[in-house]
Amino acid sequence: MMAKSKQRLIKYNDKLFSCSTSIAMEFIGGKWKSVILIYLIDGKKRYNELHKLISTITERTLSLQLKQLEKDGLISRNVYTKKPPLKVEYALTPFGESLAPVLTSIAEWGKLAVTEKGEMIEAAG
Repeated sequence: MMAKSKQRLIKYNDKLFSCSTSIAMEFIGGKWKSVILIYLIDGKKRYNELHKLISTITERTLSLQLKQLEKDGLISRNVYTKKPPLKVEYALTPFGESLAPVLTSIAEWGKLAVTEKGEMIEAAG
């Protein structure tokens, strides 16, 4: 009879994960989180700036994703109320900045994938 290998689990935020990759994907997985983060690597952005940069995202989705990224500690939301109109800026936190090399590598791999398997289309706008 074969001995069963012991399964190793990682507990994070009251959830169990079988692999640290799953934890990373909890933070940046999905269609939009990594896209938002990659645009914030260059510096803080206002909501409308992000929406223009990510033209295919809906306003509701952008808002929800920004809230989730802030909740996860990857971005900060700064509201300036000194003078109208109200100004809100989003920026990477130090924790979010630690993702910059990973996101940049993913983006570079995406460019490679396009040159190997796809085509780049310039959108008007």
